Amino acid sequence: MQFDNPTLFNLALLQALSSTALLLLLMGWRPSPAAERGHAFMGLQALGWLLLAGANLGHERLWLSLAMAAFSASLSALWWALQRWLKPHPGRALALLAPLLMPLIYGLQFEDLGFRAAWALYWLSLQLGLLVLCLVLPNKSAELHDILSKAPPEAGPSSDTRRWRSVLLAGVLPLLMVCLWRASSAAFGAGPSSLMAPGAANSALALAVLWGLGMAALAIVLAWRGEAEAELAHLAQTDRLTGLSDNRAFAARSVDMISAARRHQEELALMLLEIDNFKAIEAEHGAAGAERALALFSSCVQAQMRLGDLAGRIGAENFGLLMDRCELQGPQAMDQRLRNALNARAQAELGYTLNFSAGWAKLRHGDRNIDDLMRRAETALYEAKRGGHGQLQAEPGLET
Repeated sequence: MQFDNPTLFNLALLQALSSTALLLLLMGWRPSPAAERGHAFMGLQALGWLLLAGANLGHERLWLSLAMAAFSASLSALWWALQRWLKPHPGRALALLAPLLMPLIYGLQFEDLGFRAAWALYWLSLQLGLLVLCLVLPNKSAELHDILSKAPPEAGPSSDTRRWRSVLLAGVLPLLMVCLWRASSAAFGAGPSSLMAPGAANSALALAVLWGLGMAALAIVLAWRGEAEAELAHLAQTDRLTGLSDNRAFAARSVDMISAARRHQEELALMLLEIDNFKAIEAEHGAAGAERALALFSSCVQAQMRLGDLAGRIGAENFGLLMDRCELQGPQAMDQRLRNALNARAQAELGYTLNFSAGWAKLRHGDRNIDDLMRRAETALYEAKRGGHGQLQAEPGLET
């Protein structure tokens, strides 16, 4: 098979190969689930151009059909990357079916030059359109949502996706427009024999591909960098052993939660949890055993807390739990769920039972900050321990 502009073809092939190598060098082999899909996008693009080159060796139907499959699969891989970096959008079925259905019909109708070119380009345009929708619709980061929801306010800039989204949109949108133009010219005019067949429209398509590949590579690097920065910001404010917010991050996040509760006139409660007889556990099972107990306890807290609550490790064996929109029965229900979870897991995973004492306080009108709540919750926790451990106690004036 002969291409009307071998220079543009060679540039596209070279750019796809070099961008694939560059992404691997910058991000490594397994940077993150989303970035891996970015790798796959660029690698499949390079494979597609190599398969186009193979069409010159004969068996043109096979090589070109496989090339269409690679190009379509590359766009599906990029769509999957966006689902991890951004809020999920509809299109899963298309992302799965396009790399199979499009090249199949392309190969079966290979002799009809206009039909197969229009068929392939319209499918690619549809996939590009889905990418555009992902980039322009209002969204919130999905891959980083758990990270950023636990991070303090100063971690916010890492969550800004506007820069790389704009870069990727600047690469995808022109390619979408040129693909639609080229597909329409193939459908309603003299059909070309391939994406790189003679004509000014094919040169425009090749130039759009070159531009899109460059923009996509830059956007993938920027998105991966933002993901890495957000992860570092999260780790800087997270207790290494338990994965919960550390004392500083817990206090910082509490400011926003208390402000929101007052603004919307909603209930807010603070529970303080302390593992019973922790010093004895450390003496009997060593530091490693004590760490396993802490990890299990924090895991149970995370599993039983509600969406919107904030948990943090605020001492050696002490944990805080801010409960949003919490009625008087909320701490009792949380206490019971946590005790049931520990009873179900501790003996099997640690070899001994694990218990805790808890105290809680309700946000009052005169509370200035988390410290006022903390003092009353500490008083309640002290009463719970003095009463024999393994129980929940409310601040004075509240019934549990």
